[in-house]
Amino acid sequence: MTAVPENAERTLFGQSIAVFAAMSGPEHTVRAANPAFFAAIGGADRERTGIPLADLMPELADQGFLDLLDRVYRTGEPYTGRDARVVLGTGPDAREAFFDFTYEPYHDADGTITGIRMIGVETTQVKHAQRLTAEHRALLEQIARQAPLTEVLDGMARSIERLAPDDVLVSVLLADPDGRHLRHGAAPSLPDFYNEAIDGIATGEGVGSCGTAAHRREPVIVTDIGTDPFWTDFRDLAGRAGLAACWSTPVLARDGTLLGTFAMYHRTPRVPRDTDLALAHLFAGTAALAIERHHIEQAQQAAEARARAAHDELAKTVRSEQRLRAAAEQRAAESAELAARMRAAAAAQAAAPHPEKCLLGGPKGCTNPAELKVADSWGDSAWGCPAHVEEAIINVRSIFIASEELGGLAAYLNR
Repeated sequence: MTAVPENAERTLFGQSIAVFAAMSGPEHTVRAANPAFFAAIGGADRERTGIPLADLMPELADQGFLDLLDRVYRTGEPYTGRDARVVLGTGPDAREAFFDFTYEPYHDADGTITGIRMIGVETTQVKHAQRLTAEHRALLEQIARQAPLTEVLDGMARSIERLAPDDVLVSVLLADPDGRHLRHGAAPSLPDFYNEAIDGIATGEGVGSCGTAAHRREPVIVTDIGTDPFWTDFRDLAGRAGLAACWSTPVLARDGTLLGTFAMYHRTPRVPRDTDLALAHLFAGTAALAIERHHIEQAQQAAEARARAAHDELAKTVRSEQRLRAAAEQRAAESAELAARMRAAAAAQAAAPHPEKCLLGGPKGCTNPAELKVADSWGDSAWGCPAHVEEAIINVRSIFIASEELGGLAAYLNR
């Protein structure tokens, strides 16, 4: 392959969104590159040519890309990578990126390899979108199968912390039914002492980012906790937790009811990008769906519990009524039996007006002395022992003491 003139390379790739760089010699000295290349690797501070790629991008040393360049330069065989992950920059400015790229050797007129041309397309946004879609789908599936709310919110927080291009700590607070206080929902990466301290904070103007967002029903972006007046009462707490920025979004039900807040914390002062705000909006909506579903399930469970309690109470009442009815039927049967005994006893004593033995003992008989005379409203009377007489009085309404010589019923009751 013959060399491509430098001005032709610039013409072809100068305004392209494709990443292009031409490198010469075994040290891969950057001879030419388009603006997209410099923007991808770190912007204006790296817009330099005439130096080896290893010096321009020292972070590549342990990532394998320089070794691939050496192999292509040595063998003359092109190399193509798909969704190759690379960490660009160092320290707090480092970012994860993904590229589809090709390394192609180019030759001089004699066919000798003199350098390598790199052409690529950054796929970072596509890769992140794929991850986001997969993570979001998994959360929706959790909600659909009615996973516990704490499990859903904790998984959501961890997903965002993985997806965000910068270090972020996520917190979800849940509103009390009256909307006046916020309770801990999920915050897997925040210190326990911090979560405990803000559990139950009031909603109101100036109460940190979350209390204010809940009060206003709109996002509250605090880019520097160290200077923002909303954090006056919580500044020391945030400092101990290593927090420097907090962007809070209210979580609202479809009817506008406050469900909670969704917060993204950072360890350095930060201004959100459009992608940050879009991520917060998306997952605040997901949190709203999960919390509303949880409230519906709680209401259903409470209604089912009340229905079960009412059913149990009704069953208890029916059982009591059945017992009372059975007892009444038993008393009616006993009353009928005693009435029959009275009639039998009256007939038996026709020949003996005052028998010696109790006549109210039924088929089994009774050997106790006949001490009391009882009668009913039909005129039947009989003599019996005190025990059988009491049984008759209790179970047969029309029976009364008829022993005149003993003072009747009053004398018997006052004995």
